[in-house]
Amino acid sequence: MKKNKTMIVAFITPAILTFCIMFLYPVIRTVFISFYSVSSVTAPKEQWLSVGLGNYLKLLTSSSFKVSMFNIFKIWVIGGIIVLSIALLFAVILTSGVRFKSFWRAAIYLPNVISAVALATMWLQFVFQQKYGIINWFFKAIGNEKLARLNWLSSDMKFWALLIAFCFGAVGYYMLIFLSGIERIPEEYYEAATIDGASKLRQFTSITLPLLKGVFKTNLTFWSINTVMFFVWSKMFSPLGSEGSTITPMVYMYETVFGGTGYSNRDAGLGAAVGVILAVIVVIIFAVMNLLIKEEKIEM
Repeated sequence: MKKNKTMIVAFITPAILTFCIMFLYPVIRTVFISFYSVSSVTAPKEQWLSVGLGNYLKLLTSSSFKVSMFNIFKIWVIGGIIVLSIALLFAVILTSGVRFKSFWRAAIYLPNVISAVALATMWLQFVFQQKYGIINWFFKAIGNEKLARLNWLSSDMKFWALLIAFCFGAVGYYMLIFLSGIERIPEEYYEAATIDGASKLRQFTSITLPLLKGVFKTNLTFWSINTVMFFVWSKMFSPLGSEGSTITPMVYMYETVFGGTGYSNRDAGLGAAVGVILAVIVVIIFAVMNLLIKEEKIEM
């Protein structure tokens, strides 16, 4: 027994040390730095200037940060409704006995295999391009000249173009999670409901949705994390500098720490404060979901 305990400690210790070095230490250091004004992430501690809650108060009065937070809120709400609804719809269709299920599943998931940079470039050059883009060509083909002349990459429309492109690339990932959840539901439930005369819609609302509560919680958590980490798409749609229509907290944090258009003074402490706020938001969302969404157990 003593030998077994020694073996367990020997195997677990490297994992704990790795966790502390690679995750716990950076988190603690980030929280600590957020209370200081630091010119660079590599600056020695002697150059740190204590500002207390100054960084957090500065963020509350920063118009750029407020705009970035409002942007990810819109992405989280509007994009979340679009992505999760379409993902669930596709998952239900693919589990309904449709032919060529494997092909359609792979086709819908395919955008997730392509890098975000390549996918964003495709949308910018071949879809939203004003003269030769597919969207404007489509509207022109159906005779809607007003929409055909629409500039999707103008300052007024760029956010919506960004949101459409991002949602397109995200659907497949969440569809697979919904798909795995639906496939876990015993077929006997649906057979019994069919015998009782329940319609497909009634089966969906009374069987599928209640038993997918845990899957919804998982997808909402992943969606929240991906929204908070929204960076590459924003930089691809505004490569020369942050714009009000595309700026997100991650872009704001990056340009605050490493410099960028409109950011003359780099401040790693202010960037760390942004990271702490985003982490707290994700934790709050996860805690609220745990309180509101109670998972239904599947009896086999």
